[in-house]
This record gives sequence, structure tokens and C-alpha cells, in this order.
Amino acid sequence: MTLTQPLTRRVIDSIPIAVFVALFLYIGLNSANFLTLATWELILKQAVPVVVVAVGLATVIVAGGDDVVSGGIDLSIPATATVCAAIIADQLTNHDTAVAVALILALGAAAVVGAVNATLVVRVGMTPLLATLATSVAVVGVTKVITESRRIGVSDATILFVRDGRIVGVPVSIVMMALIALAFWHLVHRTKWGMHLQATGGSRDAAEISGIATRRLVALSFMLAAFAGWLASVFVLARGSGSSPGTEETLLLEMVLATFLGAAFSPRRVVTVWGAVLGAVLVSALTVGFISIGINVFWTGCIKGALILLVVASAAAGRSQ
Repeated sequence: MTLTQPLTRRVIDSIPIAVFVALFLYIGLNSANFLTLATWELILKQAVPVVVVAVGLATVIVAGGDDVVSGGIDLSIPATATVCAAIIADQLTNHDTAVAVALILALGAAAVVGAVNATLVVRVGMTPLLATLATSVAVVGVTKVITESRRIGVSDATILFVRDGRIVGVPVSIVMMALIALAFWHLVHRTKWGMHLQATGGSRDAAEISGIATRRLVALSFMLAAFAGWLASVFVLARGSGSSPGTEETLLLEMVLATFLGAAFSPRRVVTVWGAVLGAVLVSALTVGFISIGINVFWTGCIKGALILLVVASAAAGRSQ
């Protein structure tokens, strides 16, 4: 039994990767343009908001542990991105506010969301899954109040530059995405603070015995996640040329799938920042690929939901071996 456990776990861990490989092979065989440079530039541009929210979620999971129920999770990041996008769009379009002021107002809203999550989890003791789900519902309600459930278009030059601008031939949004991902990776995986964060997520009791302020680290992880939501709001606005109702639903689905899929590529099968980035790009590629071969967008959502179940179930089964 002991000899077969490692092999069984490797097989279980490889299931999500095998399924994605099969899907990409199918898309590649049925889409002549899927492997072109133009298509992959589009994929990377579409992946930008997902990458940013996914690295925020990865930070929370690293701090709280990767158990979906009792570990670290923040389902409010997409809602934070959406409400920040709504605030920025409303200020720019309806109130003629300077873009810097609009961004600061949105940052303040994101800070409130992060502080509420941190308080509910660290002070009140709520399970992160339930706390952030409740926060997400509340924030979506605020977004509807701000936008009156209507799309707000944006024509600000800064937002358009993020959407269409290039730096040395590379789209601005992709450059910014790379810098944000690099910054989060360095903070979480290459600093003393990040090592303490990983120790907290690995074993809260052991970290506390070592003198690490675990409660503060968990609280800060939620603040960083909210900050990632604020950063993502700029790309949400740029990608959609404005704030659109319901954006958070798709973003939530893709964020969860990307983050936990990324763990399948980790040698230790744990959530990492770079794994989340890779997962987000793969999820974006899957979306673009499905569109290129004419699969209905509603089926795409069903497939992504099934993939989330597969990835999470594989991770749970692997841990039980």
C-alpha cells in the first residue's frame, strides 16, 4: 500500500494537466490560427485581468493554506475589481473627474473591502470562504447602485493607452501584467516577509511558536488581494472600454480555475504566484481557442465549471493519498 500511494498520487495530480493537454490538442487540430503570434498576443491581452486577480488570490492561499474550505480563499477579488472599475468609470464619464482622483477613490474602496475581509476572518473568526463570499455579494450590490445596472463607457486617454498602447512593440497591458506578476512573486517567494507568509500557510501553530505574527500576515494578505482587485479594475476597464454589469462572474470563475490549476504545475502541488500566472494564461487560451472553433459561449462556461471541479477534486484526492 505504501509503495502504491506515491504512484497513485502522481496519477491523480496529473489528471488536470492531461485534460488540458487533450483540450489544447483538440483546439490546435481544429483551429488553423490558434498557434499564430497574433492569436497568442490576443490571449495574453485577454488574460491580463485574470492574471492580476489570480496572483491576489494566490497570496491569500499562501497565507491561509490551500484547503478550499478551511484554508485561505478570497472570492471577493473579482467583485472588488468590478466595483473599482465602476467607480473609475462613473467618475471619469459622469463627473469629469481627473483620472488620478478617480483611481484614488477606487483604491479607497478596495482598501475598505480588504479591511472588512481581514476583520471578518482575523478578528471575528469567520471562515474565509463564507466571509469573502458575503463581502462579494455586498460589493456587487454596491456596484449595481453606482452603475444602476448599466454599462458605463470610458474614453479617457489613459485607459485607452492601457488598452491600445505599446512599449517597444509589446502591448502596454502585457508589460504591466508582467511587472505586477513579478512584484507579487518577489514579495511572496523571495522576501523574508514572504517566507513568513508561507510558514503561516504551511502550519499556523508552528509559525506562531516560531514567533511569527500570523494574524497580521493573514490580514495583510487580504489587503494585498484587495489591492490586486484595484489593479485589475484598470485592465477590466481597458479590455471592455468601460464598466459592464456582471463582469465579476466570469472573472471569478476564471480566477479560481487559474489559481488552482497553477498548483498542478508546482513540484510540491501547492499554489504559487507563478503557477497562478501560468494557469490564467492557459484559461485565457482555452477561452480564445473555444471561440476560434465555434463553441457556444454558454458551453464554455459549463466546461470551465467542470474543470474547476476536476482541479479541486484532484487536489483533495491527492492530499488524501
